Amino acid sequence: MSIGQAAQRSGCTVATVRHYEDEGLLKAIGRAPNGRRVYGWPDIHRLRFVRRCRDLGFSVDDVRSLLGATDAPSPDCLAVRDMAVAHMKRLRVMRAEIDALEQSLSSLANTCNEACAIGRSPACTIVEDLGATASG
Repeated sequence: MSIGQAAQRSGCTVATVRHYEDEGLLKAIGRAPNGRRVYGWPDIHRLRFVRRCRDLGFSVDDVRSLLGATDAPSPDCLAVRDMAVAHMKRLRVMRAEIDALEQSLSSLANTCNEACAIGRSPACTIVEDLGATASG
């Protein structure tokens, strides 16, 4: 099938398929006599695998490692599990950081609600706080 058909069947865009190919996440793609790429069902399954990994937030390097583990004749299930657990831990750290950012922004918005209740104010508490944080 063509790259467009492969993209459609895998849920990727054509640009994404090309990107994954450039990143080495796809095995060598066959070419038709006219030079166009020819994809088969194994390529579609691999694209779906990569897309699902990316949807779960795995980096390209993580996906490469996962593919390496799953390409073996006997996939190393424990290694794959360990990669998933490590990624989950990174996500938990990111969630904590995002929660802290949300709390900071909520506090800023609340100070603005109090200070700017009458409308425009020459001393915007959010702008003052952002300026103080940015300069040090």
